[in-house]
Amino acid sequence: MTPPLEIRNLTLDYAVDGGAAQVLRGVSLVAEAGKVVGIVGESGCGKSTLALAMMALLPRNARVRGGEVRLKGEDLLAMTPNQQREKRGQGIGMIFQDPMTAFNPVLTLGRQLVDFQSGLNLPAALRHANAEAMLARVGLSDPKAMMRRFVHELSGGMRQRVGIAAALLNRPSVLVADEPTTALDVTMEAQILHLLRELRREHQGAIVIITHHLGVVGELCDRVNVMYAGEIVEEASVDALYHTPRHPYTRALIACDPAHLEGQVRILPTISGRLPDLRNAPKGCAFAARCPMVIARCHHEPPPRLQASADHSVLCHRGLE
Repeated sequence: MTPPLEIRNLTLDYAVDGGAAQVLRGVSLVAEAGKVVGIVGESGCGKSTLALAMMALLPRNARVRGGEVRLKGEDLLAMTPNQQREKRGQGIGMIFQDPMTAFNPVLTLGRQLVDFQSGLNLPAALRHANAEAMLARVGLSDPKAMMRRFVHELSGGMRQRVGIAAALLNRPSVLVADEPTTALDVTMEAQILHLLRELRREHQGAIVIITHHLGVVGELCDRVNVMYAGEIVEEASVDALYHTPRHPYTRALIACDPAHLEGQVRILPTISGRLPDLRNAPKGCAFAARCPMVIARCHHEPPPRLQASADHSVLCHRGLE
């Protein structure tokens, strides 16, 4: 059966001062129907760029050097701009990281939610009713009044709920959520996570959650892809990743999660060093300069992708130790 989303060996550069930054390097992943796939990593590892590539919404200085983004078997990146536009909404929808900038500030939310359904060829009255029903479904009280409001009139949590409603209106086969809880306080984050858990049970397509928050991954995901410097360095089920992480970077991320600390500490753990300059990507392992397990060949030999088990892979010279 063809998966709703399959990314094959995606390689992408950004044209920047001083050359080209290799932002995505041979990224491959699969999101199956009825499953939630997590993409996790620190800021700057390429997560949001990957999300934009899934939507074919890349900035002008982006250059796809190779690979495919396949929606139900069709390569989105090989389509014309009009064909790509038709796929957004019903084919793939996105909950953006900052809903404040995802809506037009001078149009009412209702006007925009009705317009978002233009590809469904439904009467305007039915599209209006669908928008109200979806606002109620995501937990917003008085959806009729909400339809008349502007985005700046809403709190952060309300804006995020409207963003989720907008992404779901066309019932996409793939739903991408880019950092859906980052800008929220702890209480609102818990509410949005609860809503996403409910939507997971109802949504029959694939869901991709992009985050730096390991707690969100544990709450929502079936499988996890760990990204570092534009590469997927480890891919596994949630249980395998938490209980038997193989890549040193994955282990370091888990060790830095405050939820794993016992007792009070004065200084939170961190990963020493910084991401490499992707204008001049390392010849060997991108994590070598920060890795506690580094050996000589890590600096000059690209790491192999090893199979720790049938459904657990790791990009590391020492990933099976």
